Amino acid sequence: MAQQQTIRSGAGVRSAEIDQGLRAHMNSVYGIMSVGMVITGAAAWAISGLAVNDQGQLTQLGTAIYASPLKWLIMFAPLIMVFAFGALINRISAAGAQVFFYTFAALMGLSISSIFLVFTGFSIVQTFLVTAVAFAGLSLWGYTTKKDISGWGSFLIMGVIGLIVASIVNIFLGSPAIMFAISILGVLIFAGLTAYDTQKIKTDYIQHAQAMDREWLQKSAIMGALNLYLDFINMFMFLLSLMGNRE
Repeated sequence: MAQQQTIRSGAGVRSAEIDQGLRAHMNSVYGIMSVGMVITGAAAWAISGLAVNDQGQLTQLGTAIYASPLKWLIMFAPLIMVFAFGALINRISAAGAQVFFYTFAALMGLSISSIFLVFTGFSIVQTFLVTAVAFAGLSLWGYTTKKDISGWGSFLIMGVIGLIVASIVNIFLGSPAIMFAISILGVLIFAGLTAYDTQKIKTDYIQHAQAMDREWLQKSAIMGALNLYLDFINMFMFLLSLMGNRE
C-alpha cells in the first residue's frame, strides 16, 4: 500500500513538473512570436514612409523595391526562407535559429509594407485587432480541447499549397472573384491551422517531456513560434483583403 502511494505521489509530482514546463514552453513560443510580430510591423511601417511622413509616401528604399524587379524577390523571399528554415533547423544552433526567425520577420515586414499604401490606417488597425482576438480564441481552443485534431494537418497543408498556386496564378489573371474566394478560403484554412499548430506544440512537448534537453526546447519553441506567426500573418492578410478599406 505504501509503495502504491509512493508511486502515485511520484507520478503526480512528475505530472506537475510537465504541466509547469509546458506552460513555460508555451510562454516562450508566444513571446518569440510576439517579438517577430513587432519586428514585422516596424519594418513594414518604416519602409512604407509613415515613419517620416503621414502621407504614406514610399521611402527611397521602398521606391527602389517597388519600382524594380526587386519587388518579386522581396515578395517570394519569405516563402523561400520558410522552406530553408525547415531544412536547417536541425543543423544550426538555437541562437542561430532565433536570428534566422527574426531576419525572416523583418523580411516579411518588407514584403507586406505595401498595405500601408493600399489600405487606410484605421482598417489596418481594426483588422489587426479582429485577427488578434480570433487568433487568441482559436489558439486557446487548440490548447484546451480534448479532441484530437491531428488529422487536420494533411488536409490543411494541402489547402495552403492550393492557396499558393491559386495566388500565383491570380497575379497574372487579376480576377477579383478569384481573389475573394482565395481570401475566404485563406481565413478558414489558417484559422484551422492556428488551432492545429497550437495543439501540435503542446503534444510534441508532452511526448518529448521524458528526454528533452535545453537545445531541443529552444528550437522547438522557435519552430512553434514560426508556425503560429505564419498563421497569424496569413489570417491577417486575408482578412484585410476582405475587410480593409482602400485608400
